[in-house]
Amino acid sequence: MVMKRSPSRRIRAGEFKAKCLKLMDHVEATGEAIVITKRGIPIAELGPVRGKAGSLLGSLRGRIEILGDILEPVEGVTWEATR
Repeated sequence: MVMKRSPSRRIRAGEFKAKCLKLMDHVEATGEAIVITKRGIPIAELGPVRGKAGSLLGSLRGRIEILGDILEPVEGVTWEATR
């Protein structure tokens, strides 16, 4: 699945420094990321937190599909084991 990102707002580092708290409030309210530039080159991005980090166990539930029987041995395949 490919997620399209909307173009981010860009702001110069000096302006970001002066308006940091206001910009953080803006990001929280709108969810819009802000790219911070220095001499016209993007150096950082201020973006919203995308939810609470959860447990790795079960994190892919509903995102993958198991095809076939994953417990039975594969027929016609010889496995080589090394010690």
